[in-house]
Amino acid sequence: MPLLSKYTMKLADSPFWTFAIHDGQHIDPRVLPYQLLKEEDRMREEDPYTALIAELPCNRFIMETSRFQLDINRGIEDAIYLRPDQAWGLDVWRKDVPEDLVNQLRLDHEAIYAIIESNIQQTISKYGYFVILDIHSYNARREGPEQEINTETDPQINIGTLHLNAKWHPLLERLMYELGKEKVNGEPLDIRENIKFKGGYLSKVINQLFGEYGAVFAIEFRKDFMDEWTGIPVPHHVEAYKQLMMKALTVLNQYFYYDGKE
Repeated sequence: MPLLSKYTMKLADSPFWTFAIHDGQHIDPRVLPYQLLKEEDRMREEDPYTALIAELPCNRFIMETSRFQLDINRGIEDAIYLRPDQAWGLDVWRKDVPEDLVNQLRLDHEAIYAIIESNIQQTISKYGYFVILDIHSYNARREGPEQEINTETDPQINIGTLHLNAKWHPLLERLMYELGKEKVNGEPLDIRENIKFKGGYLSKVINQLFGEYGAVFAIEFRKDFMDEWTGIPVPHHVEAYKQLMMKALTVLNQYFYYDGKE
């Protein structure tokens, strides 16, 4: 049976990747009758516009399917939100969802990971190393659109590194230092490590499988670049974060050009 879950992969002559695995908002027509949430309710927990931020001159992997159909940033047992405790207390699926549909989505999960792992292995074979910028976003106004953001607990950018091989800590420090010198809308950036999120299943799997050859940095942008309740973007802010990721690519290129030769 063909995959129920859709993705786009664009290959480039580069050892680097951007991923936007929660950008997708598509629900397969065979799945939609069993979904309880409205599109606007799903959107609040999806990561719209992260595919635009990830649109950089490197390899790209973008999930087109909503995380409410299949969340590949979770292990296979939690990748389908069958219980409210898996989905911020939300009832996502009807009780009568067919078991064969659930099983097919789990096969999707396995197939997509096989594709990702194969492509990372090919990158390693060609270049000897790789880096994935795993781009996400998160809500900071869950109580309502007028809620004041708690800047102590909710940094503008959170980099999740729980699963990072210690070999890449110098690269992490370089990346955070260089990005921390940038400004967005004229203001200094608040970039911190493992405050809100420490890296999901994608980061865990790829870092564990291929950590000697490269790294996944799980980058969470606070949803300042959009209204998280209406979904309306702030275009210049989206572009500013895209340019910040361009700077990250520059840092990666410099790091591997100079340090990789030592």
